[in-house]
Amino acid sequence: QVLVVGCGNSELSEQMYDVGMCEDIVNIDISDAVIRQMQERSGSKRPKMSYLLMDVLQMDFPDVHFQVVLDKGTLDAILADEEEATLAKVDKMFAEISRVLQIGGRYLCVSLAQAHVLKKAVEYFSQEGWVVRVHQVASSKDEQQFVLPIFVYVMTKFRKIPGSAPQILEICPEEQDKPMRVESAERLVAAVKDRQHYALLCSQLSKTPCAEQVSLDLCDKESGRPRYTLHVVDSPSVKPSRDNHFAIFIIPQGRETEWLFGTEEGRRQLAASAGFGRLVTVALHREQHYEGMAGIQAELSGKVMELAPPGLPARQQVPFLSVGGDIGVRTVRHRDTSPLSGEYVVEDVKGDGTCYFRRLIFLRNRNVVQSEARLLVPTPLPGQKKRRKDKKKPSPAEPPAAIDKSYLCCEHHRAMVAGLCLLRGPDPLPAPLTVLVVGLGGGSLPLFVHDYFSQACMTVVEIDPSMLEVATRWFSFSQGDRMRVHISDGLDYVAKLAAEVFALLPAAPAQYDAVMFDVDSKDLTVGMSCPPPAFVEKPFLQKVKTILKPEGVFVLNLVCRDAQLKESVLATLREVFPLLYARSIEGEVNEILFCQPSPEGWLDPTELGTRARALEGALRQPGRPWDSSYALADMLQAVKIL
Repeated sequence: QVLVVGCGNSELSEQMYDVGMCEDIVNIDISDAVIRQMQERSGSKRPKMSYLLMDVLQMDFPDVHFQVVLDKGTLDAILADEEEATLAKVDKMFAEISRVLQIGGRYLCVSLAQAHVLKKAVEYFSQEGWVVRVHQVASSKDEQQFVLPIFVYVMTKFRKIPGSAPQILEICPEEQDKPMRVESAERLVAAVKDRQHYALLCSQLSKTPCAEQVSLDLCDKESGRPRYTLHVVDSPSVKPSRDNHFAIFIIPQGRETEWLFGTEEGRRQLAASAGFGRLVTVALHREQHYEGMAGIQAELSGKVMELAPPGLPARQQVPFLSVGGDIGVRTVRHRDTSPLSGEYVVEDVKGDGTCYFRRLIFLRNRNVVQSEARLLVPTPLPGQKKRRKDKKKPSPAEPPAAIDKSYLCCEHHRAMVAGLCLLRGPDPLPAPLTVLVVGLGGGSLPLFVHDYFSQACMTVVEIDPSMLEVATRWFSFSQGDRMRVHISDGLDYVAKLAAEVFALLPAAPAQYDAVMFDVDSKDLTVGMSCPPPAFVEKPFLQKVKTILKPEGVFVLNLVCRDAQLKESVLATLREVFPLLYARSIEGEVNEILFCQPSPEGWLDPTELGTRARALEGALRQPGRPWDSSYALADMLQAVKIL
């Protein structure tokens, strides 16, 4: 027994009757004209089906009379707004549906699932102890050509259990047969909204090229965690032909943070060089397992075609591209959670060619490499025999384990080291050299200065004890006579040193030749991710100046996307330090600032180049590795005085 509420002049009941799905169908509507029209249309052709003039808010049927109540758009029409009177009507409608429906019966509601409509229905029936499931049944690709998908709420009536019985809420997307359980009404509404946004996106992308890059996550069906991150990049400059409309580019694992793949400008350059009108880049997530390129292609083929550009020829073969034809190598070495830094991973990834790199990633900002070190490729010892061909070869996916301490992966670290050229004095390698570094990370920066400046005495301040453990265990960091780490807040440590200087004036203790800040901000809501705002406030910067020698240099790694905030930081620095240089890092947001406490330290470009070449010559020692990318004079060529 089926009750159709608000039947209108829809053919749905007639079609259900004619195909034999069910015959005992009662249709009600508040329009007398509609009821007469439908009675005449069905007439004697469907004798068991009836049309009655009746209001769903006040029905004449006895209790528990129907097995199914079917609603195609009536709830959407009644719940047009969230006014108090409207909500009261909907409560009456739901109460009447609940009254006439049998235990175990179902209320089926076809809806466009506007957020307020879905939320009201889910909350009402779940609180009554009903099982709630939402099915997605139509999308923009169906023959109806609806832009928004259509949903059916399936509300199954159960006896209400006294107390707080667990809610059963499920969603069944169109591409899945198995429903997924969700934990709350809010999460169910959010899941439906994701589907609606995706349908709108696909509709827009199928009609016009996108002026801005579009990004979306495709999530794992079981866990709900992101599995792929897609960026849709259109290249207007590419002249379309039959074979260059559309391509998919799989970013090798671990390389999604590189400039070419991890920035808008890089992806734009990649798309243009690939020569396709639309390129979809696909980043793979570390929590997921992938069955090689063929497996990814089979998994994504149907979904990426929903993102195809306008004008794509029918049955066009869409190529899957990658670097070197594989999906790269990512090996998670360590995973843990720090009370201060949150969840983090240490992973080894394969770069270009045979190079491997070890990286520290804070998962709260998973697209940023916190620390990075190159791994040493083992070389055979003199006289060591080559491996016989018949013996098992080492797995190419197994990265080497030893850290190359001589190599600075991060461009901003190289610029910070180059800033030591600004130290005044006759010797390009000051001896002794006292350096304070705030922010340890993997320890690459203090290790490099320690190893290449043989007279350097390093003091490192790190607020998070977990990072010292990570640097020691995974990045070959070690302490000694010339390298000490203090677990402390950098603000407190510098303030304490400054207080000691003031207390002992004029016989102040020895101060630092260089102070380096490479410390990230834990607050992602601020437009500056390095350093935390408190580190660039004027009173604290004055304390930094206090512990710095008059001829010393303060080196700051500034990562600020907020232009107004950045200008404010630079203005404050200029108030404290009379001499300020800046070095931008190409392709990055980072800007390295070199601040000196005395205007007498100014060097013209010629002098700066001379000092840089002298320092580089002193650091290049026989038997000590030196990478050509450490050209200090070239590094300082782009420095500008602020």
